[in-house]
Amino acid sequence: MNNCKIIAEIGINHNGDLTIAKKLVESAKKCGFDAVKFQKRDIETVYTKAELDKPRESPWGSTTREQKEGLEFGKKEYDEINNYCESLKIQWFASAWDTKSLEFLDNYNLEYQKVASAMITNIEFLESLSKRKKYTFISTGMSDFKVIDKAVEIFNKNDCKYELMHSVSAYPCPEDQLNLNLITVMRERYGCNVGYSGHESSVSPSIIAVSLGATSLERHITLDRSMYGSDQAASLEEKGFNELISIVRKIPIVIGSSKEKKILECEKPVAKKLRYWE
Repeated sequence: MNNCKIIAEIGINHNGDLTIAKKLVESAKKCGFDAVKFQKRDIETVYTKAELDKPRESPWGSTTREQKEGLEFGKKEYDEINNYCESLKIQWFASAWDTKSLEFLDNYNLEYQKVASAMITNIEFLESLSKRKKYTFISTGMSDFKVIDKAVEIFNKNDCKYELMHSVSAYPCPEDQLNLNLITVMRERYGCNVGYSGHESSVSPSIIAVSLGATSLERHITLDRSMYGSDQAASLEEKGFNELISIVRKIPIVIGSSKEKKILECEKPVAKKLRYWE
């Protein structure tokens, strides 16, 4: 069983604060994550003017526009994130929510791409993303097989390597809605690696997902689940993701790879003692 790639989804849990973002990156590195992931949006593209003008109380003002602008990093911040991740020797990448943001991320030498569940039905975006031919994680929340079939068709057509990620887009997600069986179902249906992007508030479903063969695991992380933000409650604090990674790293060790049942060296002294008739 191969080791699972474990991704810390910082997303917008930094709340537009570069200091918080760096603390999250540092914590992810310390706990053993393989990579950290952010989210990038051009708010004028993603949201209508009517939506941006709606009243919305937040730490940045009283409209949706002020809230969305407050959560976004620009080039100055991402340059610093890029340098900081390089200094800590941890990979970073981001899920773009529009083509402008995808072009923005071209400024950085990122190994991975991510299709957020919200973007899996945007055919123009999938075409543009897949033509970059970077290994792509595709989240499948809010999707049925018809939707996933179309996305897979585009990535196969453009010869872009991808990995599906089973996901349920509820924040936090009730555990009886997770249906982790789909990890196995999608692996058999599409013949590709299948990971898991979890939004539950506990660690056990993620452990089960990896036990089922998930080849990647993405979990939202936060400094404090009581902080402002819709993703915070579905995130893990450092104690939780430290525990998660410690267990996940043990899974391939305890499952093993041998298909032969034999008497192990560690058993022979016990057999000699207990099977006195042999």
